[in-house]
Amino acid sequence: MIRKTLLAAGAAIALMGAPMAQADATKNIVETAVEAGSFNTLLAAATAAGLAPTLTGEGPFTVFAPTDEAFAALPEGTVESLLLPENKDKLVEILTFHVVPAKVMAADLADRRTRVLTVQGDRLAVNGLNGVKVNGAEVVAANVEASNGVIHVIDKVLLPE
Repeated sequence: MIRKTLLAAGAAIALMGAPMAQADATKNIVETAVEAGSFNTLLAAATAAGLAPTLTGEGPFTVFAPTDEAFAALPEGTVESLLLPENKDKLVEILTFHVVPAKVMAADLADRRTRVLTVQGDRLAVNGLNGVKVNGAEVVAANVEASNGVIHVIDKVLLPE
């Protein structure tokens, strides 16, 4: 199991008004994201890719979840193109690049740089030395617990190379 640290010195990320601040840990990752209301694009993409049923499963999973604003920052037409049936494989590759097949809490990752293996097969670079970044995306809310894992909200969509 991959156990690394997202937060320097085990400190919690204190984010006033951050999305999903009061999650219900009895709900799965998909239910938690739906309830938050700021992940409509991610949820539509997960549904189009056929991944939503997996993310409602047993887990555990850690999802680095881009907000709707993060998807909107992609070049115009990117999301629409990825949602086309003929681009399903690329969409699956991108979405599974955001998922770690283990529950990684912020307190597990302290004051270091590390790499974590994703479901997609590549590794994400995690830097917890000065704030928390994952492949250059900033974690804007951490430790949103769900019954089958945890969500860390990020401000950019992660794209595998």
